[in-house]
Amino acid sequence: MAGPEAADELTQDVFVRAWQKLALFRGESSFATWLHRLAVNVIIERFRTLGTARARFLADSEAVLEMAPAARTKHIDLSMDLQAAIEQLPPGARTVFVLHDVEGYRHDEIGTILGVSPGTSKSQLHRARQTLRGLLMKRRGGSLDPPSEERA
Repeated sequence: MAGPEAADELTQDVFVRAWQKLALFRGESSFATWLHRLAVNVIIERFRTLGTARARFLADSEAVLEMAPAARTKHIDLSMDLQAAIEQLPPGARTVFVLHDVEGYRHDEIGTILGVSPGTSKSQLHRARQTLRGLLMKRRGGSLDPPSEERA
């Protein structure tokens, strides 16, 4: 994500974190200095998280490019099925799934972002994965493997 949307999201994250950490401000420096350092830490944390997710994504992309063309088509079909299944998840489960499995956030971070406990985040992720498994199996005729006529 880049551009104004990313800047708006980071700004919101900084102010949420500042609100959460305000009690820790000891007055040993100016408030502006404290807020600046907090903002820098939030941004660094975001780039680390995005770097981890990006590295995971690039590794997966390279593996897909190395597949035979027929296998690549099957992978793309499954990806399209997965995207459609994700869109069918309830909003809370979908948000947690995307934050954890796509963006790479930890459950404590998700809890902070969404204002829920890490346990709630874990249970919503579990529910999302079960629902996705069921939706994908239904689309694939009871199996996550491609239908038999597509097998090589």
